[in-house]
Amino acid sequence: MSSGYKCILAIVNNGFSEEAMEAAKACGARGGTILHGRGTISKEAEKFFNISIQPEKEVVMILASALQTDAILKGLYNAIGTSTQAQGIVFALPVDETAGLEQTDVALQ
Repeated sequence: MSSGYKCILAIVNNGFSEEAMEAAKACGARGGTILHGRGTISKEAEKFFNISIQPEKEVVMILASALQTDAILKGLYNAIGTSTQAQGIVFALPVDETAGLEQTDVALQ
């Protein structure tokens, strides 16, 4: 059974997480969590796609109402997508269960 929430993840180049959060908030997100990470790609893939990969990454994780997910995804992609310096990729995962959140939060959004 679905919780009515989705986990939105945006993986961006280092230094672009605040820009991602601003874009998500403009589309209705209440907040998020920023994690620091390191991306990997083979030299062959860099040559094939004709791109240069910045290894330091930031992952913006947002828990949002399933009803808000599409708007947040589109807002994020427009602000920090692959055609920007952030080189962001954005996706959402289903959330089966939550704790500490009231189900009425979903109806309010």
